[in-house]
Amino acid sequence: MPTTIDPLVAANDVCVHYGPTVALAPTSFELRRGTSIALVGSNGSGKTTLLSLLAGLVTPEDGRVVVDGSVAMVTQHRDHHRWMPLSVDEVLRMGRYPDRGLLGRFRREDRVSIDEAAELLEVDHLRRRPFGELSGGQQQRVLVAQSLASHPDLLLLDEPITGLDLPSQLRILDVIGRHADEGGVVVFSTHHLAEARRADVVMLMAGCVLASGAPEEVLVPALLAEAFGGRLIRDDGTTIVVDDHGHDHGEPHAPELVPHHGMHRHDHDHDHDHDQPDVVAGGGQSSSSDRR
Repeated sequence: MPTTIDPLVAANDVCVHYGPTVALAPTSFELRRGTSIALVGSNGSGKTTLLSLLAGLVTPEDGRVVVDGSVAMVTQHRDHHRWMPLSVDEVLRMGRYPDRGLLGRFRREDRVSIDEAAELLEVDHLRRRPFGELSGGQQQRVLVAQSLASHPDLLLLDEPITGLDLPSQLRILDVIGRHADEGGVVVFSTHHLAEARRADVVMLMAGCVLASGAPEEVLVPALLAEAFGGRLIRDDGTTIVVDDHGHDHGEPHAPELVPHHGMHRHDHDHDHDHDQPDVVAGGGQSSSSDRR
């Protein structure tokens, strides 16, 4: 597994508030290249907040998080954009906007990046079809391919396979492992411990990072009971956790068709409002992000 001395992500006592609500209590961690990280926790535990923080979509109330590389994020799958008159190819091309801009001319390297991502997610044959007519699994694979087309250092996925067909689940899980094997970092949230066990590192969330380490060290009954409030039914390798699927309550959602691609440098103090735009588009790919 590729490693470097300096981490790709370093967070120091970072916390996030939504008004009077503490969405993420002071938390510190490092994420190193060549690693896949699973975020596990109940709704409201801070999983989506942490992903949004790493993407630069929310600003911390205190503390500091530094991302030394480019970022792409895919939110939970929904059917909100079935009306949108975009082809799959047009959605995939959005993955190159951080490099080219909305009006920039596409070059050979852009086409190659899109072709490779489409083949990897097995959606190449869908490129002329309307995005809104695809199944949920097909749409999710297109959105993951869109993000990979930007060649992100840090790939963020919010419950990427929840409710999808089995082939789509397996393809996306394989892509997560491959991106980490190639030296990137993947952070994905999940309610399913079988999925979390495939990751190199598990971060157990309970309003903060309750525990972090190898799956066999973190996914143990005592810690799971603490994180889920005793709602663990059984742990037999296919652990079932009683918990509603969906975003953590009260947390802002990232855009679905145009995921965040490290579009901000974040080399200044953030004292603006926490309100987030409905759509993120365009912008240049960053080499280093510093969120205060």
